[in-house]
Amino acid sequence: QVVTGSGLDSQKSDEEYRELFDLALRGLQLLSKWSAHVMEVYSWKLVHPTDKFCNKDCPGTAEEYERATRYNYTSEEKFAFVEVGATCSGVRASPGWFPVHVPRARESKWKGVLTILCHVTHVKGLRVPTSLNLAFKLPLASVGVLQAIRKTICDWEGGREPPNDPCLRGEKDPKGGFDIKVPRRAVGPSSTQLYMVRTMLESLIADKSGSKKTLRSSLDGPIVLAIEEFHKQSFFFTHLLNISEALQQCCDLSQLWFREFFLELTMGRRIQFPIEMSMPWILTDHILETKEPSMMEYVLYPLDLYNDSAYYALTKFKKQFLYDEIEAEVNLCFDQFVYKLADQIFAYYKAMAGSVLLDKRFRAECKNYGVIIPYPPSNRYETLLKQRHVQLLGRSIDLNRLITQRISAAMYKSLDQAISRFESEDLTSIVELEWLLEINRLTHRLLCKHMTLDSFDAMFREANHNVSAPYGRITLHVFWELNFDFLPNYCYNGSTNRFVRTAIPFTQEPQRDKPANVQPYYLYGSKPLNIAYSHIYSSYRNFVGPPHFKTICRLLGYQGIAVVMEELLKIVKSLLQGTILQYVKTLIEVMPKICRLPRHEYGSPGILEFFHHQLKDIIEYAELKTDVFQSLREVGNAILFCLLIEQALSQEEVCDLLHAAPFQNILPRVYIKEGERLEVRMKRLEAKYAPLHLVPLIERLGTPQVRIALE
Repeated sequence: QVVTGSGLDSQKSDEEYRELFDLALRGLQLLSKWSAHVMEVYSWKLVHPTDKFCNKDCPGTAEEYERATRYNYTSEEKFAFVEVGATCSGVRASPGWFPVHVPRARESKWKGVLTILCHVTHVKGLRVPTSLNLAFKLPLASVGVLQAIRKTICDWEGGREPPNDPCLRGEKDPKGGFDIKVPRRAVGPSSTQLYMVRTMLESLIADKSGSKKTLRSSLDGPIVLAIEEFHKQSFFFTHLLNISEALQQCCDLSQLWFREFFLELTMGRRIQFPIEMSMPWILTDHILETKEPSMMEYVLYPLDLYNDSAYYALTKFKKQFLYDEIEAEVNLCFDQFVYKLADQIFAYYKAMAGSVLLDKRFRAECKNYGVIIPYPPSNRYETLLKQRHVQLLGRSIDLNRLITQRISAAMYKSLDQAISRFESEDLTSIVELEWLLEINRLTHRLLCKHMTLDSFDAMFREANHNVSAPYGRITLHVFWELNFDFLPNYCYNGSTNRFVRTAIPFTQEPQRDKPANVQPYYLYGSKPLNIAYSHIYSSYRNFVGPPHFKTICRLLGYQGIAVVMEELLKIVKSLLQGTILQYVKTLIEVMPKICRLPRHEYGSPGILEFFHHQLKDIIEYAELKTDVFQSLREVGNAILFCLLIEQALSQEEVCDLLHAAPFQNILPRVYIKEGERLEVRMKRLEAKYAPLHLVPLIERLGTPQVRIALE
């Protein structure tokens, strides 16, 4: 229970403070015991390095220090080191009850023990021997020591000892007892007081001394036991008087970094060991590599070992070069730590987004066939993303900000890879591009719960090179594919409403850049998800149909569609006025001057042969099937593309307008029953949709950008 100095804390009794004192003492002893165990294991490992026979992962060329640290610990031992170190660092970094309770408990314990020792009669610590000395003539040396202790440590009420104390006159206490009031103080004893008292008490109870008869023999057994008990307890007073320093010493694990002895053994071959051999980084990297969810919250605690080592180097060794080496390693390790952690966090949320958007029926069907697509295991990155004041070598580091910077760069790279993947393939891959962008959009939304990123639209425009240019990379590639691949190499099937690739291409395959090899989390999130989505979108690869046209409308928008249409019109105009016009003129010249309709008695075969004979010159024209028909196909494909784009755009517009209608106070047409009035029915509808009418509210309370748009 942690409370302030007022309220419940001020009402605690001496007994409660003594319990807190004992609790703090047991806590320090436990922390020191844990630290000692860690150092014992570490020292044993240094003395007993592993080899390639004990550890298969250890290469035969590994150095001795590398065999003693990097390859000498199992995963369980590393996790145990991390947990113990995290516990010690956690108690030391946030001793919430120490600043409030322990000082008062320490002072209450001190006053209480001294009261028992000096004033309370049932212990008969000092008052009784003093009175017995006057009555039975005890050794003067014992009396002198007892009186010196009494004068050194007693805190009398009013600043002076009571003159009516019977022990000063050699008398016994009255039957009702002699009560001495001890004032409550909010300060502890000084170190000098404590040292003097312990020294004088030790002289009283020491078994060995220069004289034949010791002072111990002049005291009764219970009195000696009471003094010995106080002497043992007072040993801890020095540490508890300076609880912060004692806590630092009990939790000190700085020796896990120092390796000067092993550097000397290299005989100058190494100035410093790489971070892969440093225990703090070994423990940190082990958590990152294993991705153990229960240990992820401890990942910052191994880095706290650098604080211990730096503190020890400056305060104990007093060597600046040691601190400089620690600082250099910390800079390198922390950069690596942020780099690895940011990649893991981005990969985790990317895999989560890919798993959420993966079709549930597809996942179920895969499971029925024995193929399990796993969900990403839950991890505790949220705690790390809340760290904005990480203390490292006296610096306060905003970990959230550093991770945000790297994840922003990863987000840009992910969007760039999605567009680059589309640029390396034909027009049919635009459906896959849309889903890649949707997965990135969901990833962005999940990440924005824990960090501040740029808006997804701004990131997408930058990756698409569409910030200042009127059209982006997607629009350019769509037009490039239409011009060099779609128009000349696809044939329209009216029954399926699809374009399919012709069996015999009439143009060369356009040259496309190969997609870059990137980590799986830059695509769909993981290898299983990449395989699953590849199987899904492979069904869209062999045709161009309504799904592709709807995707083109959504990705290009009005501006991109207008650019593509304008360029297509230029292509059609060029074909009509150039190639087709020349061939038409040539074909007109070889057309028969007179071609009458044959008699029906000839029958279908006869009529066909008649026209075949009349148009023999045209049919045998060498460039008819290769150039003329190909040009007509390109014109027809362009016209059909515009038609299907218009249909897809109309469907998208209808969907958008219907969704936006309630917010714009656009009411649907209503059916009027006999006897009803249109005005009454419309008023009811207006009242029904009034809460959804947000346009006037936005115009009145919107941002300045809204007013600029209206202007």
